[in-house]
Amino acid sequence: MQKPSFKIIHGDCLEKLPELEEESIHLVVTDPPYFLDGLDTSWKKGKKGAKRATGVIGGLPVGMKFDPKQGIALQAFMTEVSGLMIRVLKPGAFAVVFSQPRLVHRMAIGLEDAGFEIRDLYAWHFTRRAQFKAFSMDHFVTRMKDKTEEEKEALKANLQGRKTPQLRPQFEAMILAQKPRIGTFVENWRVHETGLIDASASLDGSAPSTVMTVEKPQRSHFNGHMTVKPVALVEHLIRLFSVPGQIVLDPFLGSGTTAVAAKRLQRACIGIEINSDYVNVANQRLKLARKGGKAMNGGIRPKQHARMGMFYLEEAVLDVLLEAKHEEECLGPAEISKRAGIFRDRGSVNIMNDAIVHGVLVKLSDEGRVDRCKQPTGRGGWELTDKEFAERRDDVN
Repeated sequence: MQKPSFKIIHGDCLEKLPELEEESIHLVVTDPPYFLDGLDTSWKKGKKGAKRATGVIGGLPVGMKFDPKQGIALQAFMTEVSGLMIRVLKPGAFAVVFSQPRLVHRMAIGLEDAGFEIRDLYAWHFTRRAQFKAFSMDHFVTRMKDKTEEEKEALKANLQGRKTPQLRPQFEAMILAQKPRIGTFVENWRVHETGLIDASASLDGSAPSTVMTVEKPQRSHFNGHMTVKPVALVEHLIRLFSVPGQIVLDPFLGSGTTAVAAKRLQRACIGIEINSDYVNVANQRLKLARKGGKAMNGGIRPKQHARMGMFYLEEAVLDVLLEAKHEEECLGPAEISKRAGIFRDRGSVNIMNDAIVHGVLVKLSDEGRVDRCKQPTGRGGWELTDKEFAERRDDVN
C-alpha cells in the first residue's frame, strides 16, 4: 500500500470539485456550514446584505432562522454540491453528511435529487450540557408600552414561565447517502471496494449502531471553529465506510478534523475549505498529526489562532449575554467566561480567561453592542444594548 497523500485546497467547493478526477473518491465525510449567521463569502463576519452575510449561502433571508425559505434555499445549494460530489465518488461509495436536526430533510432531499440513495439516518449523541436557548417571555412583556404594570404582571402570571420551543440540543443528525452501485454488492466491491460496511468497527465494544455517543469538544481558542466535530467520531465513520489506503473527501473541511482522522487511519484525504484562516489551522493540525503531536480537536498555539479566534470569542460572549438579557440578568466577566466555556489549558488545570473576556467586552462596548449594568450585589456587570438585543432576538424568533 502506498503512503497516503493529503491535499488541502483553499477555495469554494462549487469551483474546486469539478477539478477533481471523476470516480476517484472512496468516501465523503462532511459537515456543510448550515446556519452560521453573519458570515461573508469567506465564512467570516460580514455586513448584512453581503453575499452569504446571514446564512449558509447568498440569498438566505436576514434574521429569519425559522423561515421555511431558508430550508428551500439550503436544499437547492445542497443539490448543486451533491451533484458535484456524486460525480467524483466511485460507484457504491458512501457520503456521510452532518445536519442540524430540523434541516435534515432538506439536506436529504438535496442529496437524493442529485442521484444519491438515502440509506440511513444516524445520531451523534453528546452528553455535555449544551446551552438551553429557550427564552422567557417576561422581558418582552416588560417592554410592552400599551400595557399597565398590573396588566403586565397578570400576563406574566398567565404565561406561567413558558418559553420559546427550543429544547436543550443533545444530538446532531448524520445522513448516510450512497452512490448507486454497479451490479450486486459483491460485484461492486470486487471492482471498487465500496458499498459495504466494516461491521467490526465499534465505538464501545458492541456492534455499531445508529446512535454514536462521543463527547462534544470543549470550546477552545486553540481551535475556534464553531461546529468542530470530535476526531474520534470522524475516525469511527471512516473505519465503517472505507479501508486503509482509500481517499476520503471533505468539501467543507473547516479546521481539518476529517484530514486528521484520515491521517490517523492511514487513509488519504482531499479537503476543500473556503476560509483561509481555517486552511491555516487545518494545515497546522495535519502537520502536528504527522509528527504525532496533539491535534485531536485543537493543537494550535494562541498566537497562530488569534486573528480568527477573536470573532468566536465575541460570538460566545454575545450568545451568553443574549440569554442573560432575556432573563434580565447583569453578568460579570467571570460568569460570562464560565457560561461561554472559554478556558485556557495550563497543565492539567483549566483557568477561565476573565481578562480576555473583559477585553472582548470593552471592544464590544466601543462598538455599541454591549453596555454597563449593575448586578444585585452592586458590582458592575455587562448586558446587551437594546439595539443589539433586538437584532439578535429577531434571529431566533
